[in-house]
Amino acid sequence: MLELHDAPLAPLTTFRLGGPAARLITATTDAEVVAAVREADAAGTPLLLIGGGSNLVIGDKGFAGTALRIATEGFSLDGTTLELAAGEVWTDAVARTVEAGLAGIECLAGIPGSAGATPIQNVGAYGQEVSSTISEVIAYDRKTGETVTLTNAECAFSYRHSRFKADPDRHVVLRVRFELEDANGLSAPVKYAETARTLGVEPGDRVPLTDARETVLKLRAGKGMVLDPEDRDTWSAGSFFTNPILTDEAFAAFHARVRERLGADAVPPAYPAGEGHTKTSAAWLIDKSGFTKGYGTGPARISTKHTLALTNRGEASTEDLLALAREVVAGVHDAFGITLVNEPVTVGVSL
Repeated sequence: MLELHDAPLAPLTTFRLGGPAARLITATTDAEVVAAVREADAAGTPLLLIGGGSNLVIGDKGFAGTALRIATEGFSLDGTTLELAAGEVWTDAVARTVEAGLAGIECLAGIPGSAGATPIQNVGAYGQEVSSTISEVIAYDRKTGETVTLTNAECAFSYRHSRFKADPDRHVVLRVRFELEDANGLSAPVKYAETARTLGVEPGDRVPLTDARETVLKLRAGKGMVLDPEDRDTWSAGSFFTNPILTDEAFAAFHARVRERLGADAVPPAYPAGEGHTKTSAAWLIDKSGFTKGYGTGPARISTKHTLALTNRGEASTEDLLALAREVVAGVHDAFGITLVNEPVTVGVSL
Protein backbone atom coordinates (compact mmCIF):
# COMPACT_ATOMS: atom_id res chain seq x y z
CA MET A 1 0.00 0.00 0.00
CA LEU A 2 1.12 3.52 -0.79
CA GLU A 3 0.82 5.90 2.16
CA LEU A 4 1.06 9.71 2.05
CA HIS A 5 0.53 12.36 4.70
CA ASP A 6 -1.08 15.80 4.30
CA ALA A 7 -2.04 14.56 0.84
CA PRO A 8 -4.06 16.68 -1.63
CA LEU A 9 -7.51 15.23 -2.35
CA ALA A 10 -8.71 17.73 -4.96
CA PRO A 11 -6.84 15.95 -7.80
CA LEU A 12 -8.68 12.74 -6.91
CA THR A 13 -12.10 14.31 -7.56
CA THR A 14 -13.77 15.39 -10.79
CA PHE A 15 -14.65 18.74 -9.16
CA ARG A 16 -10.93 19.27 -8.43
CA LEU A 17 -11.98 20.73 -5.08
CA GLY A 18 -11.25 20.07 -1.42
CA GLY A 19 -8.46 20.28 1.09
CA PRO A 20 -5.90 17.61 2.02
CA ALA A 21 -6.27 14.38 3.95
CA ALA A 22 -4.22 13.86 7.09
CA ARG A 23 -3.35 10.47 5.63
CA LEU A 24 -3.98 8.96 2.21
CA ILE A 25 -3.64 5.23 1.53
CA THR A 26 -3.89 3.72 -1.95
CA ALA A 27 -4.93 0.06 -1.91
CA THR A 28 -4.52 -2.13 -5.00
CA THR A 29 -5.90 -5.46 -3.72
CA ASP A 30 -8.99 -6.50 -1.78
CA ALA A 31 -6.77 -7.64 1.08
CA GLU A 32 -5.14 -4.22 1.27
CA VAL A 33 -8.55 -2.52 1.29
CA VAL A 34 -9.78 -4.74 4.15
CA ALA A 35 -6.55 -4.29 6.11
CA ALA A 36 -6.70 -0.50 5.82
CA VAL A 37 -10.36 -0.41 6.89
CA ARG A 38 -9.73 -2.72 9.84
CA GLU A 39 -6.77 -0.62 10.97
CA ALA A 40 -8.75 2.61 10.83
CA ASP A 41 -11.74 1.09 12.61
CA ALA A 42 -9.57 -0.44 15.35
CA ALA A 43 -7.92 2.92 15.98
CA GLY A 44 -11.19 4.85 15.82
CA THR A 45 -9.84 6.94 12.95
CA PRO A 46 -12.34 8.65 10.62
CA LEU A 47 -12.29 6.92 7.22
CA LEU A 48 -13.10 8.33 3.78
CA LEU A 49 -13.40 5.94 0.84
CA ILE A 50 -12.45 7.29 -2.58
CA GLY A 51 -13.01 5.56 -5.89
CA GLY A 52 -13.19 7.62 -9.06
CA GLY A 53 -14.01 10.78 -7.09
CA SER A 54 -16.88 11.66 -9.41
CA ASN A 55 -19.49 11.91 -6.68
CA LEU A 56 -17.56 13.73 -3.94
CA VAL A 57 -17.70 17.27 -2.58
CA ILE A 58 -14.86 17.64 -0.08
CA GLY A 59 -14.66 20.68 2.19
CA ASP A 60 -11.89 23.24 1.80
CA LYS A 61 -10.41 22.19 5.16
CA GLY A 62 -9.94 18.66 3.88
CA PHE A 63 -10.34 15.45 5.86
CA ALA A 64 -8.79 14.95 9.31
CA GLY A 65 -8.53 11.20 9.07
CA THR A 66 -7.55 8.38 6.72
CA ALA A 67 -8.62 8.64 3.10
CA LEU A 68 -8.55 5.25 1.39
CA ARG A 69 -8.27 5.30 -2.38
CA ILE A 70 -9.56 2.01 -3.78
CA ALA A 71 -7.46 1.25 -6.87
CA THR A 72 -8.12 -2.49 -7.22
CA GLU A 73 -8.22 -4.08 -10.67
CA GLY A 74 -10.15 -7.04 -12.01
CA PHE A 75 -12.41 -7.68 -15.01
CA SER A 76 -13.74 -11.20 -15.46
CA LEU A 77 -16.33 -12.52 -17.90
CA ASP A 78 -17.76 -16.03 -17.57
CA GLY A 79 -20.47 -16.42 -20.18
CA THR A 80 -22.86 -13.59 -19.40
CA THR A 81 -21.63 -13.12 -15.82
CA LEU A 82 -19.36 -10.13 -15.29
CA GLU A 83 -17.32 -9.55 -12.15
CA LEU A 84 -15.59 -6.22 -11.57
CA ALA A 85 -13.18 -5.18 -8.85
CA ALA A 86 -14.35 -2.06 -7.06
CA GLY A 87 -11.50 0.04 -8.45
CA GLU A 88 -12.15 -0.77 -12.11
CA VAL A 89 -12.83 2.31 -14.25
CA TRP A 90 -16.53 2.10 -15.06
CA THR A 91 -16.39 3.59 -18.56
CA ASP A 92 -13.69 1.11 -19.59
CA ALA A 93 -15.70 -1.80 -18.20
CA VAL A 94 -18.79 -0.77 -20.18
CA ALA A 95 -16.73 -0.54 -23.37
CA ARG A 96 -15.36 -4.05 -22.83
CA THR A 97 -18.82 -5.57 -22.32
CA VAL A 98 -19.99 -3.96 -25.56
CA GLU A 99 -16.93 -5.37 -27.34
CA ALA A 100 -17.85 -8.78 -25.92
CA GLY A 101 -21.36 -8.46 -27.38
CA LEU A 102 -23.19 -8.39 -24.05
CA ALA A 103 -26.14 -6.13 -23.28
CA GLY A 104 -27.37 -4.53 -20.08
CA ILE A 105 -25.07 -1.62 -19.23
CA GLU A 106 -24.34 -0.12 -22.66
CA CYS A 107 -26.47 2.98 -21.96
CA LEU A 108 -24.39 3.66 -18.86
CA ALA A 109 -21.39 4.50 -21.05
CA GLY A 110 -19.43 7.62 -20.23
CA ILE A 111 -20.39 7.78 -16.56
CA PRO A 112 -17.23 8.71 -14.64
CA GLY A 113 -16.19 6.84 -11.55
CA SER A 114 -15.35 3.34 -10.41
CA ALA A 115 -17.30 0.10 -10.53
CA GLY A 116 -17.52 -0.16 -6.75
CA ALA A 117 -19.50 3.07 -6.54
CA THR A 118 -22.23 1.95 -8.94
CA PRO A 119 -24.30 -0.11 -6.48
CA ILE A 120 -24.01 2.53 -3.76
CA GLN A 121 -25.77 5.17 -5.83
CA ASN A 122 -27.69 2.67 -7.98
CA VAL A 123 -26.14 4.51 -10.91
CA GLY A 124 -28.50 5.06 -13.81
CA ALA A 125 -28.89 7.03 -17.03
CA TYR A 126 -30.67 6.88 -20.36
CA GLY A 127 -33.14 4.23 -19.28
CA GLN A 128 -30.79 1.85 -17.49
CA GLU A 129 -29.88 1.36 -13.83
CA VAL A 130 -27.23 -0.99 -12.48
CA SER A 131 -29.83 -2.53 -10.17
CA SER A 132 -31.38 -4.26 -13.19
CA THR A 133 -28.18 -6.23 -13.90
CA ILE A 134 -26.34 -6.51 -10.56
CA SER A 135 -26.68 -10.04 -9.21
CA GLU A 136 -24.37 -9.82 -6.20
CA VAL A 137 -22.15 -7.39 -4.33
CA ILE A 138 -19.13 -8.65 -2.40
CA ALA A 139 -18.36 -6.31 0.48
CA TYR A 140 -16.46 -6.05 3.74
CA ASP A 141 -18.88 -5.70 6.64
CA ARG A 142 -17.31 -3.29 9.14
CA LYS A 143 -19.81 -4.30 11.82
CA THR A 144 -19.07 -8.05 11.78
CA GLY A 145 -15.50 -7.87 10.44
CA GLU A 146 -16.33 -10.36 7.70
CA THR A 147 -16.49 -10.33 3.90
CA VAL A 148 -20.09 -10.95 2.80
CA THR A 149 -21.94 -11.57 -0.45
CA LEU A 150 -25.19 -9.64 -0.79
CA THR A 151 -27.87 -10.56 -3.30
CA ASN A 152 -29.63 -8.00 -5.46
CA ALA A 153 -32.63 -8.05 -3.12
CA GLU A 154 -30.41 -7.59 -0.07
CA CYS A 155 -28.92 -4.44 -1.66
CA ALA A 156 -32.36 -2.75 -1.31
CA PHE A 157 -32.04 -0.74 -4.49
CA SER A 158 -34.30 2.20 -5.28
CA TYR A 159 -33.94 5.40 -7.28
CA ARG A 160 -30.32 6.58 -6.74
CA HIS A 161 -30.30 4.71 -3.45
CA SER A 162 -29.33 1.43 -1.81
CA ARG A 163 -28.60 -0.08 1.59
CA PHE A 164 -24.99 1.06 1.10
CA LYS A 165 -26.06 4.68 0.79
CA ALA A 166 -28.59 4.37 3.62
CA ASP A 167 -25.86 3.09 6.00
CA PRO A 168 -22.61 4.39 4.51
CA ASP A 169 -20.41 3.31 7.43
CA ARG A 170 -21.42 -0.37 7.31
CA HIS A 171 -20.09 -1.91 4.07
CA VAL A 172 -17.05 -1.39 1.85
CA VAL A 173 -17.73 -2.68 -1.67
CA LEU A 174 -14.95 -4.96 -2.93
CA ARG A 175 -16.44 -6.54 -6.06
CA VAL A 176 -19.64 -6.33 -8.07
CA ARG A 177 -21.19 -9.12 -10.15
CA PHE A 178 -23.52 -8.44 -13.05
CA GLU A 179 -25.73 -10.76 -15.08
CA LEU A 180 -25.75 -9.46 -18.66
CA GLU A 181 -27.60 -10.63 -21.77
CA ASP A 182 -26.39 -12.15 -25.00
CA ALA A 183 -28.81 -10.69 -27.55
CA ASN A 184 -26.73 -11.51 -30.63
CA GLY A 185 -24.94 -8.20 -30.63
CA LEU A 186 -28.04 -6.13 -29.93
CA SER A 187 -28.69 -3.83 -27.01
CA ALA A 188 -31.24 -4.20 -24.29
CA PRO A 189 -34.57 -2.66 -25.31
CA VAL A 190 -34.09 1.10 -25.61
CA LYS A 191 -36.22 2.72 -22.91
CA TYR A 192 -35.22 6.38 -22.90
CA ALA A 193 -37.18 8.56 -25.34
CA GLU A 194 -34.25 10.85 -26.20
CA THR A 195 -32.01 7.88 -26.96
CA ALA A 196 -34.65 6.23 -29.11
CA ARG A 197 -35.31 9.46 -30.98
CA THR A 198 -31.61 10.01 -31.64
CA LEU A 199 -31.23 6.44 -32.86
CA GLY A 200 -34.31 6.74 -35.06
CA VAL A 201 -36.14 3.85 -33.38
CA GLU A 202 -39.16 3.35 -31.17
CA PRO A 203 -38.87 2.87 -27.39
CA GLY A 204 -38.59 -0.86 -26.76
CA ASP A 205 -36.61 -1.55 -29.92
CA ARG A 206 -33.13 -3.05 -29.82
CA VAL A 207 -30.19 -1.64 -31.76
CA PRO A 208 -26.58 -2.76 -32.30
CA LEU A 209 -24.68 -2.47 -29.04
CA THR A 210 -22.04 -0.17 -30.49
CA ASP A 211 -24.74 2.18 -31.80
CA ALA A 212 -26.37 2.40 -28.39
CA ARG A 213 -23.07 3.10 -26.62
CA GLU A 214 -21.86 5.67 -29.16
CA THR A 215 -25.20 7.47 -29.16
CA VAL A 216 -25.21 7.76 -25.36
CA LEU A 217 -21.62 9.02 -25.38
CA LYS A 218 -22.56 11.72 -27.91
CA LEU A 219 -25.62 12.74 -25.90
CA ARG A 220 -23.60 12.89 -22.68
CA ALA A 221 -20.76 14.84 -24.31
CA GLY A 222 -23.26 17.38 -25.61
CA LYS A 223 -24.33 17.98 -22.02
CA GLY A 224 -20.77 18.15 -20.63
CA MET A 225 -21.20 14.78 -18.94
CA VAL A 226 -18.12 13.03 -20.37
CA LEU A 227 -14.86 13.89 -18.65
CA ASP A 228 -12.58 16.20 -20.64
CA PRO A 229 -9.78 18.05 -18.81
CA GLU A 230 -9.95 20.87 -21.35
CA ASP A 231 -13.71 21.39 -20.90
CA ARG A 232 -14.54 23.16 -17.62
CA ASP A 233 -18.16 22.08 -18.00
CA THR A 234 -16.94 18.59 -17.06
CA TRP A 235 -15.24 19.81 -13.87
CA SER A 236 -18.34 18.69 -12.02
CA ALA A 237 -20.05 15.73 -10.42
CA GLY A 238 -22.46 15.35 -13.31
CA SER A 239 -26.01 15.76 -12.07
CA PHE A 240 -25.75 17.69 -8.81
CA PHE A 241 -29.38 17.16 -7.76
CA THR A 242 -31.65 14.12 -7.91
CA ASN A 243 -34.99 14.28 -9.68
CA PRO A 244 -37.70 14.86 -7.04
CA ILE A 245 -40.22 12.09 -6.45
CA LEU A 246 -43.53 13.47 -5.19
CA THR A 247 -46.69 11.96 -3.76
CA ASP A 248 -49.82 12.47 -5.84
CA GLU A 249 -50.95 15.16 -3.40
CA ALA A 250 -47.60 16.95 -3.51
CA PHE A 251 -47.48 16.74 -7.30
CA ALA A 252 -50.94 18.28 -7.57
CA ALA A 253 -49.82 21.20 -5.37
CA PHE A 254 -46.66 21.52 -7.47
CA HIS A 255 -48.68 21.53 -10.70
CA ALA A 256 -50.82 24.34 -9.32
CA ARG A 257 -47.66 26.36 -8.55
CA VAL A 258 -46.45 25.73 -12.11
CA ARG A 259 -49.68 27.05 -13.62
CA GLU A 260 -49.60 30.05 -11.33
CA ARG A 261 -46.02 30.89 -12.28
CA LEU A 262 -45.86 29.86 -15.94
CA GLY A 263 -49.42 30.07 -17.17
CA ALA A 264 -52.60 28.02 -17.17
CA ASP A 265 -51.40 25.72 -19.95
CA ALA A 266 -48.00 24.96 -18.40
CA VAL A 267 -47.36 21.26 -17.76
CA PRO A 268 -44.32 20.11 -15.77
CA PRO A 269 -42.42 16.92 -16.66
CA ALA A 270 -44.01 13.88 -15.03
CA TYR A 271 -42.87 10.26 -14.97
CA PRO A 272 -44.38 7.28 -13.13
CA ALA A 273 -42.44 6.48 -9.95
CA GLY A 274 -44.43 3.73 -8.30
CA GLU A 275 -47.96 3.70 -6.98
CA GLY A 276 -49.03 7.08 -5.69
CA HIS A 277 -45.81 8.81 -6.75
CA THR A 278 -44.59 10.89 -9.69
CA LYS A 279 -41.06 11.90 -10.59
CA THR A 280 -40.34 15.32 -12.09
CA SER A 281 -37.23 16.88 -13.58
CA ALA A 282 -34.69 18.72 -11.44
CA ALA A 283 -33.14 20.26 -14.56
CA TRP A 284 -36.55 21.66 -15.60
CA LEU A 285 -37.14 23.07 -12.12
CA ILE A 286 -33.75 24.78 -12.09
CA ASP A 287 -34.23 26.30 -15.53
CA LYS A 288 -37.79 27.49 -14.88
CA SER A 289 -36.66 29.06 -11.61
CA GLY A 290 -34.35 31.36 -13.56
CA PHE A 291 -31.08 29.44 -13.31
CA THR A 292 -30.21 28.99 -16.95
CA LYS A 293 -27.16 27.38 -18.56
CA GLY A 294 -23.98 29.24 -17.60
CA TYR A 295 -25.67 31.00 -14.66
CA GLY A 296 -23.30 32.68 -12.23
CA THR A 297 -20.55 35.28 -12.23
CA GLY A 298 -18.05 33.66 -9.87
CA PRO A 299 -15.64 30.74 -10.20
CA ALA A 300 -18.44 28.20 -9.63
CA ARG A 301 -21.25 28.30 -12.19
CA ILE A 302 -23.96 26.21 -13.75
CA SER A 303 -22.68 24.31 -16.77
CA THR A 304 -23.05 26.05 -20.12
CA LYS A 305 -24.38 22.74 -21.48
CA HIS A 306 -26.75 21.44 -18.80
CA THR A 307 -28.57 23.14 -15.93
CA LEU A 308 -28.26 20.09 -13.67
CA ALA A 309 -24.46 20.31 -13.46
CA LEU A 310 -22.65 22.75 -11.16
CA THR A 311 -19.08 23.35 -12.27
CA ASN A 312 -15.70 24.58 -11.11
CA ARG A 313 -14.48 27.04 -13.75
CA GLY A 314 -10.92 26.56 -12.56
CA GLU A 315 -10.40 28.78 -9.52
CA ALA A 316 -13.36 27.82 -7.36
CA SER A 317 -13.33 26.71 -3.73
CA THR A 318 -15.74 24.22 -2.27
CA GLU A 319 -17.46 27.09 -0.48
CA ASP A 320 -17.98 28.82 -3.84
CA LEU A 321 -19.65 25.69 -5.14
CA LEU A 322 -21.85 25.30 -2.06
CA ALA A 323 -22.92 28.94 -2.21
CA LEU A 324 -24.16 28.37 -5.76
CA ALA A 325 -25.88 25.13 -4.79
CA ARG A 326 -27.66 26.82 -1.88
CA GLU A 327 -28.78 29.66 -4.16
CA VAL A 328 -30.28 27.15 -6.59
CA VAL A 329 -32.00 25.16 -3.83
CA ALA A 330 -33.52 28.33 -2.34
CA GLY A 331 -34.61 29.63 -5.74
CA VAL A 332 -36.35 26.41 -6.74
CA HIS A 333 -38.09 26.18 -3.37
CA ASP A 334 -39.30 29.77 -3.62
CA ALA A 335 -40.58 29.22 -7.15
CA PHE A 336 -42.19 25.79 -6.86
CA GLY A 337 -42.16 24.68 -3.23
CA ILE A 338 -39.82 21.76 -3.90
CA THR A 339 -36.53 21.27 -2.03
CA LEU A 340 -33.84 19.77 -4.24
CA VAL A 341 -31.54 17.13 -2.74
CA ASN A 342 -27.88 16.95 -3.68
CA GLU A 343 -26.70 13.75 -5.36
CA PRO A 344 -22.95 13.91 -4.57
CA VAL A 345 -21.67 12.86 -1.15
CA THR A 346 -20.46 15.78 0.97
CA VAL A 347 -17.41 15.45 3.22
CA GLY A 348 -16.94 17.96 6.03
CA VAL A 349 -19.59 20.26 4.58
CA SER A 350 -23.32 20.28 3.87
CA LEU A 351 -25.88 22.30 1.98
